[in-house]
Amino acid sequence: MLRKYREALAYPGAALFSFTALWSRLPLSMAGLGIVLLVEGRTDSFRQAGVMSAAYVLSAAAFGPLQGRLADRFGQGRVLWVVGLVYAVGIAAFLYSIEENWSAPWPHACAVLAGLATPQTGSMVRARWIHVIGDRTRLNTAFSIEAVLDEAVFIVGPVLVTFLTYQVSEYSGLLCAAAAALLGSWALALQRGSAPPPAGRRTSHAPPLNWRGLWPLVAVAVALGIVFGSAEVIIAAFVDEQGHKDAAGVVLAVWAAGSLLAGVAVGALPQAVDPVRRLRVSILLLSVVFGPMALVSDIPLLAVMMFLGGFMISPALIAMVHLVETQVPASRLTEALTWTTTGMAVGVAPGAAVAGSLIDSHGASAGFLVPLVAGLAGTAVAWAVPTRTREAQVSGSADSH
Repeated sequence: MLRKYREALAYPGAALFSFTALWSRLPLSMAGLGIVLLVEGRTDSFRQAGVMSAAYVLSAAAFGPLQGRLADRFGQGRVLWVVGLVYAVGIAAFLYSIEENWSAPWPHACAVLAGLATPQTGSMVRARWIHVIGDRTRLNTAFSIEAVLDEAVFIVGPVLVTFLTYQVSEYSGLLCAAAAALLGSWALALQRGSAPPPAGRRTSHAPPLNWRGLWPLVAVAVALGIVFGSAEVIIAAFVDEQGHKDAAGVVLAVWAAGSLLAGVAVGALPQAVDPVRRLRVSILLLSVVFGPMALVSDIPLLAVMMFLGGFMISPALIAMVHLVETQVPASRLTEALTWTTTGMAVGVAPGAAVAGSLIDSHGASAGFLVPLVAGLAGTAVAWAVPTRTREAQVSGSADSH
């Protein structure tokens, strides 16, 4: 099993850029929660905390594709130097605005500034893997490595930011996120040998992005975002109803652990002959797991079912990256990968809001309908994902517009 991982990490620069991107992605799982913990502690208002966190998350989602396009056109290094610095400045400004009790909308504007500059290193490092690996049959292991690291980030990040905020100082969690983004982005920028060459040096006119192939994948990503966002709220409400509010983090960590283990297993397997089929089956199985959860009445059984559902997350995300890579021009790959990340981020907020409304009206168990329906909708959309590769689409360029 480990042989394929050793071979993938033996490519020039691969182990270093993958490890670097691990640290630079920590803000993805730390900053939003860190804002909530800090603002709620200062204001005793989850509403204010939620609004500021949403401003951060939505601005990151909105600017992500543009950041990816800039990285494709001008090179990852130039973009990473700038966004790393601007992100750190935005977090510092946000912390200062909270300390000085600035009135709205200034703290929100600072959160938006940080969100706009959130480094999109997850998409960038996947573009690097595609660049350094000439044999496409080995990409399955590379994408599995990144899926596993993503899950590790979402297991460690929330625990780390909570510990730092409550046990060290109220600012330390967000300061740690800013330091990880700044140093990780700059360290990745220094690794120029593994970065894809900028498209701007080769052509003045970017090829079409092929939205016909990309939009279904972005729509599936939105559905997955709704699943993820609603599940977090539902789990928190469920364990609270059971009188064990502190168990929410444990159940969510178990969910992420299932995905992590699945990612490791997928990386050791041969690349899927039909990634579209893997995507459809993975999302379908992830969805149907939430149906029986509405009947669960104890936390241990819920954790077991979440663990089983987690096994479907990494296979779905790995298949999605494979499909993006085959559907879009190589010179716009980072931008396309960032669109799927943006789709998931966009889905999180409405997923949490709809689940919260159902929970307020009918209890936590009713909330499981949200990820069930969203997942089934994503499965239906996945049937619209084209099976033709980028090479086939080039020959029929009319479909690319």
